[in-house]
Amino acid sequence: MSFRHAIGTAAGAALLLLLAPSAVAVSAPYDTARTAPSDEVTIDPTGTVAADGTITLSGTYRCTGAAGPVFVSSTVSQGDPWASHPIGGSSAVCDGAEHRWSNSEKGAPKSLVPGPAHVEATVFDISATGLPLPSVHATREQDITISQG
Repeated sequence: MSFRHAIGTAAGAALLLLLAPSAVAVSAPYDTARTAPSDEVTIDPTGTVAADGTITLSGTYRCTGAAGPVFVSSTVSQGDPWASHPIGGSSAVCDGAEHRWSNSEKGAPKSLVPGPAHVEATVFDISATGLPLPSVHATREQDITISQG
């Protein structure tokens, strides 16, 4: 996970916590070494861009041992690897079973078009002890193809 992505993820998670404080489970402190061997995330080899510019990315995830609310975030870049765009985010369940994830972003930058792209997906939870901090369960980077959908 890039530093810029981690900061963006933490800021977005903090905003989610401010908007929904009753959903926060106070538990173990921030721990970057909690990733279980069975925690994983995959990215489907094809994403879509709709006529209105909505980008959709998807895949699967599996995780265990969450200390708070769990999310799957994703970013996409085309051409310039330093110009990645966040594509939605979805809530997740860390019960050890495999689940599907799908993130969409309407009004994505016009620079995202059908063709080759690079995607990063991350499964993380937010433990709230003082400052809400993310704990990464799994992350993956993969080249995919964006098709017209």
